Amino acid sequence: MNKYIKKWTESSLILKIIGGLIIGSVLGILVPQYKLIGLPGELFVTALKAIAPILVFILVASALSRASEGIGSRFKTVIVLYLFSTFLSAMVAVTGSYLFPVGMHLTDASDVAAPGGLGEVISSMLLKIFANPLQSLSQGDYLGILFWAIVIGLCLKKIASDSTLDVFSDLADATSLAVRGIIQFAPIGIMGLVFSAVSESGLSIFIQYGQLVLLLVGCIATVAFVTDPIIAAFALRRNPYPLVLTCLKESGITAFFTRSSAANIPVNMRLCERLGLDKDFYSISIPLGSTINMEGAAVTITVMTLAVCHTLGISVDLPTTIVLCIISTLAACGSSGVAGGSLLLIPMACSLFGIPSDISMQAIAVGFIIGVVQDSCETALNSSGDALFSATAEYHDRVKRGEDMNFLGEFAKDKAKQ
Repeated sequence: MNKYIKKWTESSLILKIIGGLIIGSVLGILVPQYKLIGLPGELFVTALKAIAPILVFILVASALSRASEGIGSRFKTVIVLYLFSTFLSAMVAVTGSYLFPVGMHLTDASDVAAPGGLGEVISSMLLKIFANPLQSLSQGDYLGILFWAIVIGLCLKKIASDSTLDVFSDLADATSLAVRGIIQFAPIGIMGLVFSAVSESGLSIFIQYGQLVLLLVGCIATVAFVTDPIIAAFALRRNPYPLVLTCLKESGITAFFTRSSAANIPVNMRLCERLGLDKDFYSISIPLGSTINMEGAAVTITVMTLAVCHTLGISVDLPTTIVLCIISTLAACGSSGVAGGSLLLIPMACSLFGIPSDISMQAIAVGFIIGVVQDSCETALNSSGDALFSATAEYHDRVKRGEDMNFLGEFAKDKAKQ
């Protein structure tokens, strides 16, 4: 038995995931009535969501308690990368919406409640930050988890003895080991997720709102393969695509099917470890990215808002689009603090153009209809961007220090062994 387990764990995870994709798709088409096949997918996502808050809290507290003094510059870099890339994503969405204007058939969405404005989003974020830490852990509110983990980590750095720090370090290693075990079930979990998606939605989603879906996916793909690599290339002064493609493959594929940045935090942690990043850095930058690096959300908010404008015949000038991009960036960063994510922030952006809430709210219903595609692509971009910009910030710091480095070198060796 141990021989088969070892063979499974040492084989290529990507190849196993591709196998799960194929099997899940075939079963979804042939036997969509057997809903039990989708159960492994729900269990896999539930397990990742369950372990992720504990992993983030322990790793962040442990990392800060032992952090070296020179780690601060990397955090400044990664925050700038997160925010700048989110703003550029909104700009890409504006450009795409002007080149390929798309309208939508507005339907009733009277039962959906959205935040009243940016102030409400910010106040919601602040309330979550200062919430009871046990409540944040149980509900998976990462703003609160990050805040209290940082506070406790900094306090431990000041007063904890070496033995106490060793306990936190051992807890972090044990939690990471549990995460690696869960990730080994990714192929089976993704098979269940694909089965559920295919059996429930099929391909009809591409017919009813095909143009809107294509515009969203096209903008997200442009960000993933053009603007993000340009940002990384500028920071690293070298070809970024080996790193970009690795992050998309190792993180984006899993995030696409789990549709949860929180569930993908353990996957990104594992990827950063294999990329040879500093654990003290990525233990904080990855969960931070899952809350403020919302490129896909910025694309969704901007595209859907301008689609409403096109439907109503509202002309949008250049200065207003820049303001829209800023609002979309701020709203996207706060979407992790709003139940329903980016879709519920569309009316807030629509209010910039004087669109009444009873009309703009209807765009949310359209968003839910295409959500199986929109949310999957959005999460894949968000989550892979967390890993990409964490690695970019780390490598940028190494380049500044004049280190002779070949990023992805160790990762390539690891892949070769598989």
